[in-house]
Amino acid sequence: MSTFASFQIPARVVAPPRLSERHPWIYPWAVRYFRTKRRIAWMRSDSVWASQRSPESLPVRVKKHGSLLLRELSESEMHLQRNKVVNLRLAAARLDTLLIRPGETFSFNRTVGNCTRRKGYVDGMRLSNGDAVSGVGGGICQMANLLHWMFLHSPLTIVERSEHSFDPFADKNRVLPWGVGCSIVYNYVVLAVRNDTSHTFQLRVWVDTQHLKGELRADTLPEHSYRVEARDEAFWRYEGRVYRTNQIWRTVFRRADGVATDDELLKENCALVKYEPTSVVIDVP
Repeated sequence: MSTFASFQIPARVVAPPRLSERHPWIYPWAVRYFRTKRRIAWMRSDSVWASQRSPESLPVRVKKHGSLLLRELSESEMHLQRNKVVNLRLAAARLDTLLIRPGETFSFNRTVGNCTRRKGYVDGMRLSNGDAVSGVGGGICQMANLLHWMFLHSPLTIVERSEHSFDPFADKNRVLPWGVGCSIVYNYVVLAVRNDTSHTFQLRVWVDTQHLKGELRADTLPEHSYRVEARDEAFWRYEGRVYRTNQIWRTVFRRADGVATDDELLKENCALVKYEPTSVVIDVP
């Protein structure tokens, strides 16, 4: 149970709804604005973007992970999940074998691109404005989740990452801690990491019959290893709504002797819960 002294209501919870939420017709224009803003930022950026590939895997596996492709949901949602597998295969083809060399920055959106029907993407489940909805390219957030988890276990610097503002599903069969996932919207809600080391890293990702799988590889074994965990998990009820909070911590170990050299608070999460929790819910006055 949480050891938080009190429930800190984040600004987005008590703030009035965004203009696009109050007037949905504005939303497409907001998307165009943010996409244009991101394109301009890319043009003005002095970043060196990761783009080179190697068909041969680099010799050292830094981190591997696999996530189940299909959850047990309603039949209509299962259809969207099966479509998600199509989308993940297409995204994997764009990411697999990519090198992130010293000084380079990897951008999920720049590498995968816009997920359109013309490219073969189909309707999958997307999380948007607090709901799970159907949308072209839905489900590729699972790929971003996998990459982010592997990046957290490496010396790569996470430059930008966005998370969902709500928790849509209960923790049945959850493998990763809640709160380490990613939200992806082309091209302005992104996952990006920079290689500030002197070594080259490589992405290997693929889809098998039941799992999305990935490996982060390198040309040499990093000096440190990492443990990432959630702490202070809790559910809170505030003004009739349930929120979930936790903290994501990363402990850094020296590989040579296993000594912990750092314990970092990476993120404090708070999200609206879209299901009825089975855990104890703390009422907030």
